[in-house]
Amino acid sequence: MATTELSRIELSGTKKGAIILANVSEPYGSGTPDVVSIGIALNGEDVEWKTHIPYDNIDALIEALKSAKEAKK
Repeated sequence: MATTELSRIELSGTKKGAIILANVSEPYGSGTPDVVSIGIALNGEDVEWKTHIPYDNIDALIEALKSAKEAKK
């Protein structure tokens, strides 16, 4: 398993927090497909919460996030 950081976003409402997106190759063992890891680091460095999103689910996740944002308005 190898992790490559893809991007870092400032975490709103914190002084140093970050949302960190990374590619994780073979996350569940040899031959398993890559996933995007979305991590939250309140201090900007040490990831405290994370989730793995299969690449095949990214478009649906983006649509769900857009719907959540619209519902909040």
